[in-house]
Parts: sequence; C-alpha cells; structure tokens
Amino acid sequence: MSSLFQDDPSFAAPTAPIALARKWRPRQFASVVGQDFVVKALQHALANQRLHHAYLLTGSRGVGKTSLARIFAKALNCETGLVAEPCGQCGPCQEIDAGRFIDYVEIDAASNRSVAEIQQLLEQARFAPTAGRFKVYVIDEVHMLTGHAFNAMLKTLEEPPERVKFVLATTDPQKIPVTVLSRCLQFGLKNLRLDLLERHLSYVLTQEGIQAEPDAVLALARAAKGSVRDGLSLADQAIAYGSGSVQLESVGQMLGLVGREAIEAMAQAIGTGNARDCLQAAESLMAAGVSAEAILEDLARLFHEINVGQVLGPSQSGAEAGAGHQAGPSLSAEQAQLGYQILMLGLRDLAYAPDEQTGLEMTLLRLVAFVPTDLTEGSSQSPAQLRASVQSSGASTRSASKVFSDDASSPSGASASPRASAALRIDSPRTPNYEPLSGLTAESWLAVAQTLPLAGLSRQFALQSRFVGMDASPRAGRAVLKFEVPVEPLTEPGVVERVTTSLVTRFGPDIELSVSVGQSEGPSLASQKAELNAQRQAQAEASIASSPIVKAIIERFDATIVPGSIRWKDPHTHSGDSS
Repeated sequence: MSSLFQDDPSFAAPTAPIALARKWRPRQFASVVGQDFVVKALQHALANQRLHHAYLLTGSRGVGKTSLARIFAKALNCETGLVAEPCGQCGPCQEIDAGRFIDYVEIDAASNRSVAEIQQLLEQARFAPTAGRFKVYVIDEVHMLTGHAFNAMLKTLEEPPERVKFVLATTDPQKIPVTVLSRCLQFGLKNLRLDLLERHLSYVLTQEGIQAEPDAVLALARAAKGSVRDGLSLADQAIAYGSGSVQLESVGQMLGLVGREAIEAMAQAIGTGNARDCLQAAESLMAAGVSAEAILEDLARLFHEINVGQVLGPSQSGAEAGAGHQAGPSLSAEQAQLGYQILMLGLRDLAYAPDEQTGLEMTLLRLVAFVPTDLTEGSSQSPAQLRASVQSSGASTRSASKVFSDDASSPSGASASPRASAALRIDSPRTPNYEPLSGLTAESWLAVAQTLPLAGLSRQFALQSRFVGMDASPRAGRAVLKFEVPVEPLTEPGVVERVTTSLVTRFGPDIELSVSVGQSEGPSLASQKAELNAQRQAQAEASIASSPIVKAIIERFDATIVPGSIRWKDPHTHSGDSS
C-alpha cells in the first residue's frame, strides 16, 4: 500500500459503531489525503516557527478543511513542542480530538453568524491561553457571517493578541469581504482526483475487512466527485445496502447508475443513426429510476473514452477506454468530439428543459441528427452529388453547410430516419464585389462619406473634405483619388491611412489617396450639414414662438423667450475620439 495511506494509531476501531467518515477522519498531517501542498506549507511554517495569525482554508465540502484546522491546532499546542507533526497521544492532542480542549474553539458560522456572537468570541480572545500554548479559533463556513460580524472581526484579525490564532474555513470564498481576505493567509484545498479517491476508499474498506468489487469502489469514488467525506459516507451506505459487502450491482441500484452495456448500446445506436433504438433505451433506463443527468454524464464519459482510445490506442487509454472502444467502430473521432460537445450543452441546459425526459430526448436526437461529414469522404454520394445537394439547399460550397437528406437505401429496404450532416469544405475565399470607381464623383462622395465606418479625425476628414477628382497612378492599374481638406491636421499620415483602408474595402485595393489643404469650390458634407442644421434651427425657433401654449405664457406672465435658449440638435451627430 502506498505510503500516502499510512496506518494511523488514532484510527483504532472504537467499541461502539461509528460512521466511516468520522472513524477515518485524519488526526495527523500524514493521514491527510490529496492535499500535499497545503500540508507541506503548514508543516514548514510550524518547523520554522514562521506562523501567521490568521489562515483561510477554502475548498468544496469534505476535502479536509476542518480536519486540517484541528491538526494544526494540535501541532500548536502539542506537549512535545511546536512541531511539524503532533504526537496525538498527549493531553492537548487527545482533548482537541475529543472537542473539550479549553483553548480550542470551533464554531459553525451558519448557526452563529450574528455580530453579538462574534463580539463575544472576540472578548474571550483577549485573555491569555489557559491550558495550551495558543488559543485557536476555528470558524467553519465563515462566509455565512453577516456584514456587521465581519466588520467586528477586522481589527482583531489585523492585530490579534499574541497567543491567538484564527483558522477560517469556507466553501465559498467569493462571499468573504476583501478586507478579511487581505488579512488572512489563504490555502485552496483541491477536490481529490478520481484515482486517488478510489485508492483511499479501497484502502479503508480493506482495513475494515469489507469485501468490495473494484468496479463498485470506482463507482463510489466517481459519485463522490472528489469529496473524501462523501466517498466514505457512500461506502457506508453501500455496505448497508449490500449486507456487509460492496458489490457493483447493489451500488448501481443505490446510485441509480447506468449499466455499461446499456450505454454502449446507446452509443452504437447513435453511431448508426438509429434514433428509435436510442430513445427506447433512454426511456427504459428512466423507467428503471436512472436520472437523465446520469445518462448524459455516462454517455459523455464513453465518448471521451472512445476518443482517447482512437488517439492513444486502447492499451494507453485506461481500463475503461478499452471497453469503451468497442463502440468505437460506428463512431468516428469527429463524431465523438461533436457528440461530447452536444452532451455538455445538453447537461447545461437540462435544468431549463420543460421536464427531464424532454431535455434528455432532445439531446439524444441532436446526437443522432448531427454528424460531421467530409464532402469527398465518408458518404455514399459522389462529390458532385454532394455539391449539388448543398447548392440546392441554398448554401455555398465555399463555407460550412448543412446537408439534410433522407437515406432511403438501407440493406433491408426500409428507409432510415432522416439525419442531418454538417458538410464542411474550405476553399479559397471568394473575390469581393467592389463598387466601380467610375461612380465616385464630387456629388456621390457626399453620400459615400456618411456611410464610411470612421471616427475621430478620420471621420472629420470624411465630413469636411471635397473630392477633387481622379488621376492615374505611376504604378500601373492604380488610381489616385484627390481630396482637399480645410485644415492641416486632417492630412496626417495616420488619418489618411485610416480613410484609405476604409475606401479600399469599398472600392478595391488598387487605389491611393492624395490629400492637400485648400478651399476649392463646391460644398463639403460638413457645410451641407451646417446649412441644413441652420435651417432646422430657424424652423425650431419659429415653431416654439408660434406655439399657442408659449404665446399664452408670454401674454399672461409678460415673459420673453431667452435668445439662444432654443437649440436644435442633429440626432445623427457622431461622437468619437481623436483617433
């Protein structure tokens, strides 16, 4: 057995029955599973006596937050001294394990969350330790404290009494104020890897003398989702369910697991496009008490195994990948990849479905319907036929298209269910349709300038410039567009470059700009707009002055209209930076 699971003297079986999660709770650093980084950091701090006054342990449920807090408290108060590993045999160690050490206080913030309770705790923290070297306060689920309770803690957390240590634990650190986070040394505990949790459960069951099938232990570890406590609790449940042993059949019934054969049969039906068999299998599983989520998760796991087996080979992809590869011949690597993505989206959207079965069936139908297919391979149709079917559906062969066709030529003569295939072909990009330069005149430029995607000075160029004409460039096949602008800043290279880029996307790449400062005859877009705005301003002033309501107010209150107070604003005015 790996040194990770060393025998711990504190794990001696008690006389009264006790749950596995409590009996196998770590009582020394060496017994903590899967948190090597945090354990080493705490041990180094103890060995070098470089201790922080407040620690924050974060992580999901059952990964060892409060267990580490207790072990750390024992190491701080162990009679052998301030050591990296508590002895577990002295009075303080045993009393902390039993929960009766006077200088160790552990509270649950979910039920003790008010400011009054925290203030009472902080009042006690002012006094020196009674029996130990340090007073240790462990606050579990600290994110449940109220805002006032957090505020009451701030000063003590920043400058605590000399012999006081705080250990905060939470599953949701995002809810803790940053003012508290900044005062703590934070450690993130990880969910255990599947293989590590499986080994730990196997070790515990072996030490308990419980017969367990390896596949059943793997199922328990997978259902625990990285939580040691959940894994041990499920193992306890499986022992009771299986009358003293852990068998795959009983564990499967207990957890509502999908049988391997059923999942592989569904994968085969998906691979062959048999929607009827796929839906019937799903209906049978749900009638047997299996959840839609479990079906989708197991299918996603199988698709992953198929892909890994196709890439690395069955011998390199783990024990289950070899079994999963049996469904592989009917599923291409592309279909397994696409299917995995569809399953992930189906799991995400399951909560939004009208009901669980509807969400499951729609996901399975998508798996059957959408199959990645190359235009020239993997199809009974010739490339010309496929292109024709793409064109007839209105899609271009130069982009990714979907071809919907009924397969009416099955070996049995029966028509198969319709399937949608995403046909993908990548060709060289189509030549854009540019506007002819011959249509660009001084008059048409005013309309063109309004539609160019420009901002800042480059937009002012478009608004205030005048198109003078067009000359031939010294470079063959190119045209020089000549513009006049009223001020020098509009001739800056950066401004001209942005305008040129905008015009190239419209009239083609064979153009260049020549810009000069001058005042030639003919209106600019800006002058046209200014003249139009002046007309509308006059109309607005006349409209206000002639309003019956305004006239009545002027007559009754001897009022006057303040000159310049009536302003008409162009709704199409663009604001931009000077870029």
